[in-house]
Amino acid sequence: MAKKALVVDNDFFFVEFLAQLLEERGYQVIKALDGKEGLAKFKHGPFDILFTDLIMPKIDGAQLIKIARQRFSGSHFSIIAISGAIIERQEDLFSIDADYCLAKAPLEKMEDDLNALLDRLEQHGVSPGEDLRIIEPGSLYPRQATTELIENLNFQKAVTESIGLGVVVVDRDVKIISATSRALEITKKSLDKILNKPVTSLLPKGGRPPLVHALKTVARDPELDRISLMVTLGVKRVRLVVSLLRFMGDVAGWIVAMEEVDE
Repeated sequence: MAKKALVVDNDFFFVEFLAQLLEERGYQVIKALDGKEGLAKFKHGPFDILFTDLIMPKIDGAQLIKIARQRFSGSHFSIIAISGAIIERQEDLFSIDADYCLAKAPLEKMEDDLNALLDRLEQHGVSPGEDLRIIEPGSLYPRQATTELIENLNFQKAVTESIGLGVVVVDRDVKIISATSRALEITKKSLDKILNKPVTSLLPKGGRPPLVHALKTVARDPELDRISLMVTLGVKRVRLVVSLLRFMGDVAGWIVAMEEVDE
């Protein structure tokens, strides 16, 4: 049986380049062009190897790796994180449960490093608990613009986590792409269990129709900023505030904010 690889990256040309390299080595390659699609491709697992970019829209590579380790905990397979910001993210890399982290470079410069890495993995494999190894093709230097972008993203994440409300980000297909720790507390869910699942799955069946109605209503009425509704989660009463998520002038999905209410 052919070895199976999953390649996840929002760079189409890199996905095709890596897929061809793996196919030439006898792998059956599953492709995904972002983290959300990559998560959906887990249904084809388990895999022998997973390559994933770290910086992707909606669901990033760190989340994808964490869920992969949980979903396929019975088999330790090789995970290679890929990033164009290795130096800038040096401090974060060791919290990511990957076996290798590979710096992006021009494709012709990466081919030899990738083949050498695959030779090593196929001959010796990876033992659980080994330290992350970073592969840098050539000399890399921090880029000020990239460093500032990552710092800004981390700051925005810290702001969202500090609001005190639960915040769930919902894609246009009504599936969850992000949730704060407070939202997970309120719903008593874990992030790996809700990502890429319908937002209605957060609620018991009785609370789902009002949420669906709220999602539809704010989507159909451009003058309506938000809709507030009350739902019951276990023994708690929770206020939900549903609003549209707009990005660069387009509707990108919904934001569902939640807060426990004392009654």
